[in-house]
Amino acid sequence: MYNLRYILSGHTRSVSSLKFSPDGTLLASAAADKLIKLWDAYTGHIVRTFSGHSAGISDIAWSSDSDYIASASDDKTIVIWSLELGTAVKTLVGHTNFVFCVNFNPNSNLLVSGGFDETVRVWDVARGKVLKVLPAHSDPVTAVSFNHDGTLIVSCAMDGLIRIWDAESGQCLKTLVDDDNPICSHARFSPNSRFVLVTTQDSTVRLWNYHSSRCVKTYSGHTNRTYCISACFSNTSGKYVVSGSEDGKVYIWDLQTRQLAQTLEGHRDVVLAIDTHPLRSIIASASMDKDLTIRLWYEGD
Repeated sequence: MYNLRYILSGHTRSVSSLKFSPDGTLLASAAADKLIKLWDAYTGHIVRTFSGHSAGISDIAWSSDSDYIASASDDKTIVIWSLELGTAVKTLVGHTNFVFCVNFNPNSNLLVSGGFDETVRVWDVARGKVLKVLPAHSDPVTAVSFNHDGTLIVSCAMDGLIRIWDAESGQCLKTLVDDDNPICSHARFSPNSRFVLVTTQDSTVRLWNYHSSRCVKTYSGHTNRTYCISACFSNTSGKYVVSGSEDGKVYIWDLQTRQLAQTLEGHRDVVLAIDTHPLRSIIASASMDKDLTIRLWYEGD
């Protein structure tokens, strides 16, 4: 059972993204207030605030060494921030509309981003230059990420399509589409990269085997009809799938049985952003305008 341990306050507008650092020490949050905040994952104390974007931030991602954060903003840029220097070190310019999603590859020498210009872009981090522009979707791109060895990219969009790309050639290897074609909010590879976890705005989380193009499991009970809500896997004991919900709760399902294991209550508005800790059984969740808090839930106490 997960229980509330800390409530973190500081953002003045809706929190859009939460990400634990790969080493587990920090939690980064980004919001419509144009700020990124870093929190101690084990005490809940604020560590640092990064500012510099001229519009709200939709997504953040950590480099694998936990030294850098990339942020995707409505100002059409991606900024890379150095934790050591405490400042922005690169600004990636090229998207022609809001940048909605961003992720590093495992080596952190490449970034993938997606946005309202309907493209997926692959960037050379060191040079700060775009390597590839993939004409990926016919609607805004809502999520992009690499698999565990960096050979594949998954993207999804408001057109309801989930696409798997060869990271090196930029070729589309596979398109997954559900019969009803609901808006896709989020997609990510499973830790072993054999599956893709997808959230859609028909209040369903699906686990796809993309090799066979089959949906193998569905998780439901939460509410997701309006917002781009993410889901993730628990990284520690007991395999769970975790998702936010428009009813203000966090939903936790058993990965295998699809049974609802627990709901976490306390937020007073839509739970948009969630993440799970890389090393311990900790869930971070964040809520929208009426609430603005980030909550850290710990298992077993």
